[in-house]
Amino acid sequence: MNSVIEKGTNATSTISNAGAVRALSLELKSLQKSPIEGFTVTASDDNIFVWTVGIFGPPGTLYQGGYFKAIIKFPANYPYSPPTIKFTNKVWHPNVYESGDLCISILHPPVDDPHSGELACERWNPTQNVRTILLSVISLLNEPNTSSPANVDASVMYRRWVDTGGKDDEYATIVRNQVDSSRIEAEKDGVVVPETLEEYCVKTIAKPNDEIEVFDLDEDYYDYGDESDDDNEYDENGEDSGQGES
Repeated sequence: MNSVIEKGTNATSTISNAGAVRALSLELKSLQKSPIEGFTVTASDDNIFVWTVGIFGPPGTLYQGGYFKAIIKFPANYPYSPPTIKFTNKVWHPNVYESGDLCISILHPPVDDPHSGELACERWNPTQNVRTILLSVISLLNEPNTSSPANVDASVMYRRWVDTGGKDDEYATIVRNQVDSSRIEAEKDGVVVPETLEEYCVKTIAKPNDEIEVFDLDEDYYDYGDESDDDNEYDENGEDSGQGES
C-alpha cells in the first residue's frame, strides 16, 4: 500500500514540476521579448527555478543610480505557490530583513491570517507572475510599508526622515551609501546603470541569437533544494545589516 502511495506522490510531483518548468520558460521568454524597464532578468544556466534579477534605482528617488541584485527562487508547484526573493547586496529598507529576504504581501501565501494586517486579495494568487512581482518590488522600494516592517530599525529611521521632511537624514544617508557601493558592483558586472529618466525607460530587447533556450519540458526533475553559489557567497557575508560602511 505504501509503495502505491509513494508512486502516486512521485507522479504528482513530476506533473507539478513539468507545469512549473513550462510556466517559467514561457515567462522568461516573454520577459526577453518584452523587458521591464529598470530590470535585468536571467535564469540559472542549469536550473530554471533560480533567477538572478538586477534592479536599477528609479530616477528621482533615493535609489537613483543604484544597482541591486536579488535571487528569485521558485517552488516546484509554481505558480500555485509564490517564489521567494533575497537581495544579495546590502539593502537598508523597512521591508527587507537583515538577511536580505524581501517581505512583501504579493509573495505571501493566500491564507486567511487576521493578525497579518493583509487582505487575502493582497497576497499571492496563481494569476501573478514575475512581471507583476518586479513591478510591486520597485513600488515597495519607493513606498515602504511601515505598518508591518521586516526591519524595525530601518522603519523607524524612514518614518523620522519622512516626518521631519528630510531634516533627519540618517535613513537617506545609509541608502545613498549603499547606492554608491552598488555602483561598484555594477562596474564589476559590466553593467551601465541608467542615470536619467530617458535612460531608465529604455527597454533592452535581446538580439535573436541571444534569446534564451526554452528548457526541456520533458525533464522529470529540477534541483531546487540546493543553495546556489550566489546564496552561499551572500550567507558568508550577509550578517551586516547595512548600517555600517561598505
